[in-house]
Amino acid sequence: MENYITTNPASGPNSRTKTEPFVKVIVIISTLGGLLFGYDTGVISGALLFMGEELHLTPFTTGLVTSSLLFGAAFGALLAGHMADAAGRKRIILFLAVIFAIGAVGTALAPDVTWMVVFRLVLGVAVGGAAATVPVYIAEIAPANRRGQLVTLQELMIVSGQMLAYISNATFNEIWGGATTWRWMLALATVPAVLLWFGMMFMPDSPRWYAMKGRFAEARRVLERTRAKEDVEWEMTEIEETIEENRHLGKGRVRDLATPWLMRLFLLGIGIAVIQQLTGVNTIMYYAPTVLTATGLSADAALFATIANGVISVLMTFVGIWLLGKIGRRPIVLIGQIGCTSCLFFLGAVCVLMPETVAGAPNLLRSYLVLAGMLMFLSFQQGALSPVTWLLLSEIFPTRLRGICMGAAVFAMWIANFLISLSFPMLLASVGLAGAYFTFAVIGIAGSLFVIRCIPETRGRSLEQIEHFFRERYQTEPATRPLSTGQKRKA
Repeated sequence: MENYITTNPASGPNSRTKTEPFVKVIVIISTLGGLLFGYDTGVISGALLFMGEELHLTPFTTGLVTSSLLFGAAFGALLAGHMADAAGRKRIILFLAVIFAIGAVGTALAPDVTWMVVFRLVLGVAVGGAAATVPVYIAEIAPANRRGQLVTLQELMIVSGQMLAYISNATFNEIWGGATTWRWMLALATVPAVLLWFGMMFMPDSPRWYAMKGRFAEARRVLERTRAKEDVEWEMTEIEETIEENRHLGKGRVRDLATPWLMRLFLLGIGIAVIQQLTGVNTIMYYAPTVLTATGLSADAALFATIANGVISVLMTFVGIWLLGKIGRRPIVLIGQIGCTSCLFFLGAVCVLMPETVAGAPNLLRSYLVLAGMLMFLSFQQGALSPVTWLLLSEIFPTRLRGICMGAAVFAMWIANFLISLSFPMLLASVGLAGAYFTFAVIGIAGSLFVIRCIPETRGRSLEQIEHFFRERYQTEPATRPLSTGQKRKA
């Protein structure tokens, strides 16, 4: 079943739009928010092995410390989504950089579990805000034919931040001993936060936000700095036409989602966001050392092995970026979803079929097969599913509601992440590794059906063309019918 958005070639030279160097500078600076996102979510995996004794952690408080960031991220995404439409993408990112720094310092100095949870919540506000704002900022400032690869750099920075966290955890432990330096592991996140703040001071806001606020001269200036000269006029015209079409609707508000076609689109975004978490990816990213030590590896070996998770995630994100330049969004999402589900069944089978001990000693073959299953899973998740999730969420919502809808979708994503991460230690205690992996695998089957049924193809289209497609298609099709090949948009 194909779900494609088509367009008349006369509507814009998507096939030859050039990416000016300044676009790449903007993307590199803004995705430091993704680096912080990755570091702050990944660093806890190693720090948990050492902070437990000092902070007197139980299985419940271990899950609470880990998941409190995610709970804060849910509300950070919701808040940033609303504020980004009013204040601008740039100002929100600047504000989030300050929150990142405060949260990093606070967690590093936390004297007990209560303060650790409080500052993890603060840090989560910044993580969620960055997750909701940075992809939208990049999508609105990037040329249509490069939007997929440039937005996906956010995912590359997220997994790079996680890899950096794993490396710093292992390095601190090897050189100074993690039991005494886990606070430095957490404090290191202040460095990219400061760089993000200084860098964004010199960046513009997105041309579509300027246009939405009636500041068309500033929008044109940004396009002139980020597009080839011959492409500025047609894109500016397209932006102005779309803004004019929506002018009578006024400022985007939550109550606008009561419009049937917008509600369908909003629910599609929620579904895209949630299925990415329901694979259980962050049980691996956050709890990998805990899982590997449970299979018999030592703490040192588990920390070192976790670096492989970070390396694979980074390498496979490069593969994902390359794939986005070759094939569409839909097939990549489907490959990622089915691949992740298959790997979860593999992990469950290893845990069930292989003995935990051999001759009274931990079965290291079982441990390494679990690690191999994690790496295969991350190959599909980070090479396909995660990058396209952020990309689709940044593309599908209309301009006047993009911040609100993106914030709400990422809110749903983080709530799912929070619930999974909070319950995972207790799930392990009740049903074991095999039961946990089989649970996520069954959920993955439902996710695959959702992808086949609902995910559209948006490759190579401007944001305005995508908006027109969804308006026309969702206003004319019954809610029970799948998306079909789009009609050509009038030039």
